[in-house]
This record gives sequence, structure tokens and C-alpha cells, in this order.
Amino acid sequence: MNGLACSTMASHYERELRAVLIGSPDGVRAVTRSCNASEKARAMQVIRRPFLVVRAAGSGVAGAGDLIAVRGDISFPIEVKTTKEKKVYLSGRTMEQYLDLQKEGERCGLMPLYAMRLKGVRGDSWRIFKVETTNLTGSVSILSRRLPSLPLTRNGTPHLDWDEGLPLHKFLSLLCRDSDSYAQTAQTLRSKANAWTEKAETLKIEEEQKTILEQREPEEWVKKFRL
Repeated sequence: MNGLACSTMASHYERELRAVLIGSPDGVRAVTRSCNASEKARAMQVIRRPFLVVRAAGSGVAGAGDLIAVRGDISFPIEVKTTKEKKVYLSGRTMEQYLDLQKEGERCGLMPLYAMRLKGVRGDSWRIFKVETTNLTGSVSILSRRLPSLPLTRNGTPHLDWDEGLPLHKFLSLLCRDSDSYAQTAQTLRSKANAWTEKAETLKIEEEQKTILEQREPEEWVKKFRL
């Protein structure tokens, strides 16, 4: 009975998140009911750029997570966790889930996510974390730089800490920027990288010139002294 109750509760929160990601106005309003106006406005952006969201077959296929969100420019598997505690430690089956998500992310070039729902809190109760992968490209790669990874325990084990996650309304705001915004962000990052490279080269040249001058100065001083 307890197992059935937990499964039913988990399914409820999966449906709650799905309603948001598919851009349901009622779903977004339900999740942001106790949020402030700015947070609500950010979350509502998903209505303009919604996802197709399906529940993974059996919600237990290795690496598929609980939900799979798909849109023309991006897609990702999502593992949903609900809790009354701000920290959730992974071990046994939950650690296997994490490793499976990471494996499939690497294999398919995806950015797996954890969506953590904290019960009994006002405002935005969802937090988003990414699973670290190394082969992301395009807009997903740009987006991933703005998302927190699962923090590590003292012994280096990933876990969930609600306080360190990205609020759902901010995540939706990032997701729903248009392609031009992503292109502009990419161009800005490239420009900054080029500027840093040029500055480093300039500093290197200046240091070399300074070294040469320092080597020459004693020679000139010695000549004057001899005269």
C-alpha cells in the first residue's frame, strides 16, 4: 500500500511538471500561484514555446528518466524527485539512475536533468539540476553553462540540494529565449574569448619588451660609468 501511495504521489508531481512544460496556462498558473509577478511572468514564457512531453515507458527505462521533453531545438530526459527534505543523497538504485542518465547523455549528446520538488514551501518549489556530460553542442551547450550540476558530497558523490538548484521559473525563461538570443549569446562568448586571447598576447609581448629593456639598461649604465 505504501509503495502504491508513493507511486501515485510521484505520478502526481510528474503530471504537474508536464503540465508546465507543455505550456498549459492552467498548469503554469497552478505551479506559480504563490510566486511574485516577476516569477510568474518568466514561467509564462513557456506558453509561447512549449514542449512535447511524454512519460518514459514504464518510467524505469535505463537512462530515460521519468519524463522526456522534446522541442524543435532541444530535448532532454528528466528525472523527477519529490521530497520534504532539502537534501537527497543518491545510493543504490538512485545512484544507478544517475549513472544511467549520465551514460545515455554521453551516448546521445543529451543534457539529462533532475527536477526536484520540495513539498510544503511557498513560491517556486521546483529546482533544476543538470547531469554532467562532455559532448554537448549548439544551443544545448550554451544553456548548460547556466544550469547548476548536482553538488558533490565530501567524498565526491553527487546529490540533490534544493538550495543549490535553479528555480523552475528561471529555467523556463532560459529555455524560452528565441534562437536569435542564443546566437547573440554565442557571438558574445566568442567575442569575449577572442578579446581575452588578444589581451593575453599583448601582455606577453609587453613582458618580453620589458625584459629586453631591463637587460639593456645595466649595459648603458656601465658604459657611462667607464667614461
